[in-house]
This record gives sequence, structure tokens and C-alpha cells, in this order.
Amino acid sequence: MENKRTCLYDKHVALGALISPFGGFDMPIQYSNIIDEHQAVRQHCGVFDVSHMGEVLVTGKDAERYVNHIFTNDVRGIPLGKILYGMMCYEDGGVVDDLLVYKVADDRFFLVINASNIDKDWAWIQQQADGFEVTLEHQSDQYGELAIQGPEAEQVMEQILGIACKELAFYTFKTIGDVIVSRTGYTGEDGFEVYASADNINEYWDKLMAAGIKPCGLGCRDTLRFEVGLPLYGDELSETITPIMAGLGIFVKLDKEEFIGKEALAKQKVEGAPKKLVGIELHDKAIPRHGYSVLKDGNVIGEVTTGYHTISTDKSVCMALIDSQYAALDTPVEIQIRKKTFPGTVCKKRFYDKHYKK
Repeated sequence: MENKRTCLYDKHVALGALISPFGGFDMPIQYSNIIDEHQAVRQHCGVFDVSHMGEVLVTGKDAERYVNHIFTNDVRGIPLGKILYGMMCYEDGGVVDDLLVYKVADDRFFLVINASNIDKDWAWIQQQADGFEVTLEHQSDQYGELAIQGPEAEQVMEQILGIACKELAFYTFKTIGDVIVSRTGYTGEDGFEVYASADNINEYWDKLMAAGIKPCGLGCRDTLRFEVGLPLYGDELSETITPIMAGLGIFVKLDKEEFIGKEALAKQKVEGAPKKLVGIELHDKAIPRHGYSVLKDGNVIGEVTTGYHTISTDKSVCMALIDSQYAALDTPVEIQIRKKTFPGTVCKKRFYDKHYKK
């Protein structure tokens, strides 16, 4: 099956981007290089084409009750214009996907899901709707999406795109005609995500390029999210990695009525999960990669989920899923890299401080 392409694909090719498959799409991985693009977002502003993300609209009398049934966070009574992060889980607590829920109206919720999970999520969302008076609309093909990220993002939005956004607090949004503008992102910096038609997205992209804003690929999107400890589905969350194991229990509201996976997650919260996601810092420049084994006294106790030599802090670090009994901070461990093992220490998963707008 051929990969899909976003509405900006030809522009990425014209800019000389390195294109690679991701989540069923041909996506730009980098334009100049990952370090330059990463630093642009940390220090100034960069723009990402994230049109590969999926969108689902839930409307109807039972919209709030239904969303709460499939979502670990609690949307009851949240204000209009508010966004919540959370997961959809299976009965056993494993994760279908992590997602954002936008409250458009009391009977209208906009769900943003991961590109690689669009078909699976859409099938799941439909299957769970029995007994709820809701209308579900798969809107992924109607929207392109840009992420404008970095300390100068607000200025760029207002001055270059002419989109007023100063008043938006973190994790809130507004709609301007058919355009949705939210103060969200996946980089640990202040920033915005703009959902709009292909024509609008192309027009915004051209304005940003003309103004010299740096285009950024999925390569630095990963290094940026990793440094601030944000999870990637398939690495830090999956069908076998629950939100509790991933240290994301804050987004699992056990005090609300039934939701899918509640019982299993409540049990894990009380009894403790068998495995836990931790940070590990290596005492060496070697780079721990996804799938590498983590050892304790020569025995395998887990594996690396994401690892890099960080761009912002110049350290070899990783996130790893390991047996819970070794998850305490400062526990010495080793990581197997090819035929050698390298000593490391369990540390916090956030390797760089977030800089969101308060």
C-alpha cells in the first residue's frame, strides 16, 4: 500500500527535505539538520507540518458521557475552549492511543489522535459507541495541521500569520471560522497548533517560509519531545505499556464513573505496576537506542524505549521500561550496546525543563 502524503508534501520536496515513511505517511524527517532545527525551536521558533495527525468529531446528546467512557481523563463540566490530554485504554489497561480532547461545546468534542493509529482508533471509537446517542465523524482528511513552536511562537502567529492568540492560555483553543487554533505542542516550548483546510495550511506555510521561519522535520520533533519526557505511542505507551507503568497516572481519573480500563488501572495504582518507565543517564558518550537491553548485575531487567545524546544538555540518556523493583532514583544499572555494557544511573524522565506559557 502506498503511503499517504500531506497537503504540503510538494513543498517539503522543493525545500530538499529528507522524506521518510512515518505512520503511513511520507513525512519530512529533516530539512537542514536535526540539531539546527531543534535549536531553532528551543531558542526562537520553528514550524512543523503535522497534517498526518487524525481528527474525529463527536457530537450529540451523550457526547460528554461517551468521551468520558473511552477516555482516562475527566471531561465532565470542563469549560468550553479547554483541552485535555489522556489515553483510550483497553479493558486490561493497555493503551489504544494517547490523544487530545478539545471541548468545542457541551455536546461537541474534537479528538486529535496519532497518525500511526488512525484506522485502529477510528474502528475502536465506533465500536464503543453502542448505547450512546452520538454522531461520530472521521475528519482527518478535512484538516491539515501546523505546529508553530518556540519562545517566539506567539509573535510569529500574531505578526506573520495575523492570527490573534495572545489571550490563549496553555491547553486552551479557539475557532476562527473553520480554523482551530490551540496553545499546545509536543516540544516542551510555548507554541500553537493550527488546524485548517489544505488551502489555508498552504497559505500559512508560504507566509512562514517567506518570513524565514525555520521548517522542522519529525527528527527534531522526536528529540524535542524526548528531552522533556513526553511519551511517544509505540515507545513509551502501547498495548502492553499502561499509563500507570508510563508514570502518567495523573491523566487517569479514577474518581469518575466507569471508563474502559478503569478496573485494571485502579488495581495497578494500588498494587503497583510490574514495570515502570524511568530515565537513565549513561556515564559515557555511548548512545542507548530503542530496544537495547537494560541490565542489573548481569540480568536483563528491561529495555530502552527512546534514547539520544541530548542536543540541549549534551548527555547520553534514555527512557526505559524496567522491572519496578529497580526503578528508584540513583539505582545503578547497565545498558547493553552491541557487545559491551555501559554503566548508568536511574534518573528523572525529564532531561530538560519545559518552558510553557504560564
